[in-house]
Amino acid sequence: MTDAFAPAGDPAPGPVPGKIPFGRPTMVGRELAYIEEAIRNGTIAGGGPFMKRCEAWLERELPARRALMAHSCTAALEMAAMLADVGPGDEVIMPSFTFSSTATAFVLRGATPVFVDVRPDTLNINEALVEPAITPRTRAIVPVHYAGVACEMDAIMAIADRHGLLVVEDAAQAHLSHYKGRALGTIGHLGCLSFHETKNIISGEGGALLVNDEAMIERAEILREKGTDRSRFFRGEIDKYTWRDIGSSYCPGEIVSAFLYAQFEQAEAIIQARRGSYEAYRTGLAGLARAGHVTLPAATADEANGHIFWLLAKDAATRTALLAHLGARGIHAVFHYVPLHSAPAGLRYARAHGDLAVTDDISSRLVRLPMYLGLGDGEVARVIDAIAAFYGKNA
Repeated sequence: MTDAFAPAGDPAPGPVPGKIPFGRPTMVGRELAYIEEAIRNGTIAGGGPFMKRCEAWLERELPARRALMAHSCTAALEMAAMLADVGPGDEVIMPSFTFSSTATAFVLRGATPVFVDVRPDTLNINEALVEPAITPRTRAIVPVHYAGVACEMDAIMAIADRHGLLVVEDAAQAHLSHYKGRALGTIGHLGCLSFHETKNIISGEGGALLVNDEAMIERAEILREKGTDRSRFFRGEIDKYTWRDIGSSYCPGEIVSAFLYAQFEQAEAIIQARRGSYEAYRTGLAGLARAGHVTLPAATADEANGHIFWLLAKDAATRTALLAHLGARGIHAVFHYVPLHSAPAGLRYARAHGDLAVTDDISSRLVRLPMYLGLGDGEVARVIDAIAAFYGKNA
């Protein structure tokens, strides 16, 4: 269903004929031509023409008030934590079911992540548990849009408004997903996107900070440029630039931006192809769900963006057996995540609010199926058939 797209080389150790990898980076158009153009432009450091094109695309297509490209979503989260002005003694509410970067960005500033449980239907932060976790030390809420499916942003923004809190959307998995017509990452005060090779739109490494509060734009530019007002200097607004604030070197290089811009040009086709695979899984596994063997995502393909297709096995032992069964048949499926509240760093730097029973349960049972651009109908059918065979044998 995606024959027009070509694999971006062979990622180590390389796809083995007959095997279905969990993921695979893919070129979709003019990536190599744009990389050559970037080199011929005479600059491959950050801040060049392709980076500016990428920012303009995000600001136009999402739309975003200000998009600042970064070398990773982790970098975008770190900038967001600086803009939040959190420090020792401050608390930030987030789910435990997320990648470590969501928490470490705030831990680096001295703040304490406060983990609350997730919803069993979307695996997103349970909005009903956010307000009870607020203390006088709370400074921000960080909803994570798992698998590109939106958190309940109206409820979260209302809570933030009542308590004067900042909302930072971790939209690493949610590029071009929407909530009530608004792009994820553009609803909170700040939003963070990822273009890592495992995401839908890729540049190898890469990310973006979406600044939706105009009052934060100038400082966000300074933080990204090593604490200087270099961006204003290049726009001709000042005659020299100087050190103004904390910050770091967060701009992506031009080669990365050139690759990404080619992906942006095909963004809608990429999302639609992945949604096709998502819906094929959802339809093909519906019988097993009706029989009670597995639990499938509640979100339709239109409500997601085709980034992840997950299922829940009956228990941890069944999950382990299913992964082994698929692996023996050349199908690479994986689990997701070890909850942060039970990780060594989570025990050291963070705390849980209340019982995180849903997080513990789903993390022990979740299976992510192969999902990448170029995954064919036959490969999806093969995965479905292998899962059906497992449950036919173990029913």
